[in-house]
Formats: sequence, structure tokens, C-alpha cells
Amino acid sequence: MIAQRDVSATLEVFVAEPCDIEMRIAVARVPGIAYRERLGVVVAGAPVTPEEIIDATGTRIHRFRAAQGVVSIDYRAQVTQSAPPVRASALDSSMYLRPSRYAESDTFFGFVSSRFDAERPHRELLDQVVEFVRSHTRYIPGTSDPIDSAADTLMAGAGVCRDYAHLTVALLRALNIPARAVAVYAPGCTPMDFHAVTEAIIDGDWVVVDATGLAPRAGFVRIATGRDAADIAFLENHGGSITLNSYWVSASSPDPLPVDDGWSRAVIA
Repeated sequence: MIAQRDVSATLEVFVAEPCDIEMRIAVARVPGIAYRERLGVVVAGAPVTPEEIIDATGTRIHRFRAAQGVVSIDYRAQVTQSAPPVRASALDSSMYLRPSRYAESDTFFGFVSSRFDAERPHRELLDQVVEFVRSHTRYIPGTSDPIDSAADTLMAGAGVCRDYAHLTVALLRALNIPARAVAVYAPGCTPMDFHAVTEAIIDGDWVVVDATGLAPRAGFVRIATGRDAADIAFLENHGGSITLNSYWVSASSPDPLPVDDGWSRAVIA
């Protein structure tokens, strides 16, 4: 188990027209996890204190009003204690079976029936879905658009982490396995970035899988959790107009990163 993880993100945004900005870049607030952090936001040269909104999964949304000009955001955190496994609730089992904007599982029923035996134990189906997504999809930055859905990824056979996560989520839901998307900081990830992975309910617990295999799951730090990318996007604006000039993400640990076989059961700690 990796104990300490150091994570950070810096963003520069140009605001062409005043708007409300929301970001999801802070370590999630979940029971059992311990961390120290610092968040700084400067709008047109003046520091502001964002409003914090926390949802039921511990996702922290920081919202603020941005006038025209440059917005600079700097976040740094050190995680010093890992969270225990997350037990799924009855609401989870219902909510995360439903189709969503980017994981339209209702369009995959015919597809999964021809490729998977839905009568097999969920543990086996989870492994089979991950292997299918891993072998079917090539990780190629720039091959997908932000509005691409799981069906688009299946057809293209290529994408980035969010596309892998959406396809995995959609296939699992179509097989009657509740699944959701999670944004994480991922020490060891190459290329380094905000990373998107999948959680599924197996035997009542949320377990994490990552068909990209880009980083060991034991090092993941949860940022945001939701149905798909619409719920876990690191930046969005309401009204106005913005341009993301630049951003930089870092995630590391002084502890050796473990080798991840990709198949053993893991949780986001």
C-alpha cells in the first residue's frame, strides 16, 4: 500500500466574457482519508475564495465568479493516509445501472449478449469486459472529441482514458453490473494528466479497474466520482466564454510504486 502521495494541478484560463467557473481538482473528501492541501485562485490579478460544494460521493466542486481577464489556479495536496474500501449503497446499485450521456448502456444490450455470457459471476464478467476494452482500444491522444460517447469509442477503436472508462462503464451496465467513472490523480501515469478510470460494484464493494493500464491502481487518489465525464470534468463554465490556456498536473510518491497485474481486486484509496 502506498501511504504518501503528493499531487498538484495548475491551470491558466482566459475569460473572454464574465461567467461562473466550476472546477473539480481537489482531493475528494471521503471518510478515512487524511491530507493537507492548499488552493489558490487569482482572477484578473485579485485573489478570490471559491465556494465549496461537496456531493454524496465526496466530490468537491469549487465555484467562483470570474470577470474578464486571466484566471490562475494552483492546487497542491499531500495525502498522508489512505481511505478504506467503499461499501456500495442500495442507491448506488440503482443509480449506476442507468444509461448516461457518455455511457449509453441501453444501446449496448444486443452487443453484450453476443459477446459475453451474462449468467457468469460478476467477478468474471468484470475481467472479461476489461480485457475486451484493453484489447479492442488503442490509446492515441487526439483521436477522440470531448463529446464522444462509449459507442463512438467502440466504433473508433481508439481514444484516451476517458474513452476507455466510458466504454468499460457502458458495457458493465449493459451486463447489469453497476459502474461509474472516477477522476483520479495517478502517480506513475504516462503521459501525466488527470486520469479517468472505472469503478464497479462486486460483492457489495466498489472495486476499481483501468483498461488503459497506465498507472498502478494502488496509488490512485480520488478527485471526482459520477455517472460519466459530465460529472467529473476538471473544469467547466456556466455562461460567458473561456479558453484553457494551459494546465499542468503532477502526482508522485516517495514510496516505490507497486507492480499492478491489472487483475487483482483493488480499491481507490
